[in-house]
Order: sequence, then C-alpha cells, then structure tokens
Amino acid sequence: MSGTMNNARQLYLAQFQMSNDGAATGDATSAWPGDLITATLLTAADLHQYCNSFLLAKGYLKGGDFLKLLNAPGCSFNATVTAGTPDTIAFNTGIAALKVYPISDAAPSNAIFAVSHNYDYDTTLATAASQIPYGTNGFIVVHKGGDAALFKEGQATPAGWGNDNTAFQSAVGVKCLSNGTCDPSAGPTAGDPAGTLVFN
Repeated sequence: MSGTMNNARQLYLAQFQMSNDGAATGDATSAWPGDLITATLLTAADLHQYCNSFLLAKGYLKGGDFLKLLNAPGCSFNATVTAGTPDTIAFNTGIAALKVYPISDAAPSNAIFAVSHNYDYDTTLATAASQIPYGTNGFIVVHKGGDAALFKEGQATPAGWGNDNTAFQSAVGVKCLSNGTCDPSAGPTAGDPAGTLVFN
C-alpha cells in the first residue's frame, strides 16, 4: 500500500506541474481534470484519455510510467505503449489501481485528487463496488494540496471518526465536482463524484 501511495503521489505531481504550467501560460488544456471536463476537453470518467491525451501527450509522464503507477497487487493492469513524438498508450486489460476525482482549480486543498480503486467515498470498503486492490485492508487518498495518506478500513466513513463529519472531511478529504462545488461541511455524501476518472 505504501508503494501505491507513492505512485498516487507521482501521478499527483505530474498533474500539479501541468496545472501550474497551464495557469502560468494561460493554456486551458493544461488544467485540473474537472476544469478539462467542464471545458469539454476531457470526457468524464475516462482515465485513459486523461493519461494519454494530457499527462503523456504533454510530456509530464512517460508511457512506461503508467504501467507502474496504475498497477498494484491484484489489478493486473496491462497497457501497450507505442513509441512516437509523443508516445501513446492504450489501456488493454485489468483494473487501474487509482481513480482520479474531477476536481477543479477552485477546489480547496483538502479536496480529494485520487483514491485507491477499492474505495468509494464515504462507503465501507466491504460494500464498495470493487475490492481491488487491497480488499478491506485499507485505502489510499491523495489531496489536491499534495499530501497522501493510508487509512484503515474503519476510517472509510464518518463512523470511524466518532461520527465527526469535520474530522472525516479534514483527514480523508472533501469530495468535489467538476463544476467546483464540494460536499457541505455539514456532512459528506456517499459515493464517488460524477465523472470520476476510472479504468474498469
């Protein structure tokens, strides 16, 4: 899980650099995923397009990086990298170990950028849509601010934080949509945001 957390952080660093460059140059195609979706440059829920047409095409990651960053035990993620200027990548089979949330530049620093595939926001791991990777052993979260953490199964919902919504949203993070709106401080809503970038 520590290795997957480090992979998630590397994916975040590539995204952070791209969005910073976009802000400095005014390039709307170098932005946070939610902003790309809102501008209809990125198809909602399409992790392959996000990786291939943005992070790879713009040179923030290499094709081979995705084979490492999106793999974890049990995922069997397989992709084909085609050399070129730039390289391209085709996702083939398996499951990407990470899901990327459609956050925008307006999202706060504790907004969730990425989670391990086995975690659906504010949902117990046992009832999540997928238990790959890591089953109910725990989950991984990376925030827009860049911090990453491993959490135990019991911390997947506010119940694991003494039913303290503020503690849950401060630690696990806030769910934000591509239009910039986020869960209210009064309480989280279960399920990943619409448009979450996933593969299988």
